[in-house]
Amino acid sequence: MAPGEIQQFPLEEEYKKRTGISPEDTKELRQWLKTQPHLPEKYITDLDLILAYHSCERSTGVTKQVLDLHYTLRTLFTNFFRNRTFEAVEATLKMCLLHPLPECTKEGYAIFYTHLVDYDPKLFVYQDAIKAALMLIDLWQYEEGTWPGFIIVVDFEGMNLGHLARIDLQSLQQFLYYLQETMLVRLKGLHFNNAPSWIDKLLMMMKPFMKKELMDLVGVHTAGSDTIKKHIPVEGLPKECGGKYKTMKECRDDVLNKVKANVSYFANEHNKRVNESLRPGKPKTITDIFGGIEGSFKKLDID
Repeated sequence: MAPGEIQQFPLEEEYKKRTGISPEDTKELRQWLKTQPHLPEKYITDLDLILAYHSCERSTGVTKQVLDLHYTLRTLFTNFFRNRTFEAVEATLKMCLLHPLPECTKEGYAIFYTHLVDYDPKLFVYQDAIKAALMLIDLWQYEEGTWPGFIIVVDFEGMNLGHLARIDLQSLQQFLYYLQETMLVRLKGLHFNNAPSWIDKLLMMMKPFMKKELMDLVGVHTAGSDTIKKHIPVEGLPKECGGKYKTMKECRDDVLNKVKANVSYFANEHNKRVNESLRPGKPKTITDIFGGIEGSFKKLDID
């Protein structure tokens, strides 16, 4: 991730990708958006629509449901999507490396890599780490458009039970719901590298909030093993992590500079929120989301 202000991936280039998506598809979704008074239609870009349509396997009906829920969750999940400023995540970005890897898998899947830089559990705030990660993924998609697939790699090197104790269940539930139901990617893998002996405790925390499809995408790679090589090109990892890319400090500094240079992007993104007072029917609340609505909009792909 090179530092500096980014530009949106050109739509003409996006339509050239082998996604099967055409300007007519985008136009149809735009026309539907205009009939939804509660959605922030004037701030939702054509690239946003393409990302949603692509993540939903080009199903127009599913895309409409996912778009509604996507912006609803960005409105309701304030721990992740409010106050998306450099100052709000600076400490987290210094403590934790959150970095898009420079190399894709052989299938073309993008890889998002996380690794602690400072191992002090007292500095680890789970909801802030998720907030910062989602900010970076937003920037990355804005810059590159669609990917054939998306993989998350969490490197547990240096983590201990003190970090596990700082994962609050509400934030974990909200993140896993967002990841499974409305994150605008085709998720292909969630890999835990250098997994410690207590990884089963984390999986037990996660399990109540995971559908079988996501469970099947989880890969656990114990410390000392090299099984992660089967899933990602390890050459793209930071040098200290077994790769040939930049050092962790260089990667961290790139990310810090990237977020700092793109404050205007997040100021604009903050407009992409739902006005529940204008929603046809009953306004949505957190209770509606977790009080009986069965998430089944997006289908996770299992290779």
